[in-house]
Amino acid sequence: MTGRTGTPDKNSAVLLDDIAKAIIRELQLDGRKSYAAIGKAVGLSEAAVRQRVQRLTDAGVMQVVAVTDPLEMGFARQAMIGIKAEGALEPIAEELAAMDEIEYVVITAGSFDLLAEVLCESDEQLLKVLSERVRSIKGVKVTETFVYLKLVKQTYSWGVR
Repeated sequence: MTGRTGTPDKNSAVLLDDIAKAIIRELQLDGRKSYAAIGKAVGLSEAAVRQRVQRLTDAGVMQVVAVTDPLEMGFARQAMIGIKAEGALEPIAEELAAMDEIEYVVITAGSFDLLAEVLCESDEQLLKVLSERVRSIKGVKVTETFVYLKLVKQTYSWGVR
């Protein structure tokens, strides 16, 4: 299983063989493709594809989700928050990941120690998240917020290796 942060359960190791990669590739092309159609493309039965997809999702290797335009879903404000911190970064990342408004958290190298993508319904909500929650986390020293003006490209089809 995966936790709130999307981290795979260490007990759910899955082999990424050529068949698993082919299934992932098919779902990246069309996440609504039926198991029967995927099976035909990769040479497995519908039931075998269903089992493989379940193992891949349980292990945190992939998610099958509807990708939406945040503006159309009522999130008028999207932003990336760059965070400079001191001390251990993992506890800060976990606290950020627990916030409903934050969709994406990474520990980075470079000017910022962490990046967090936030979706809010308004500027007021963004201000509240920043002022009352993000900046109050122990170890957070500096934040810089990059407000999104226009979503130009959003894909999740980078393939498999």
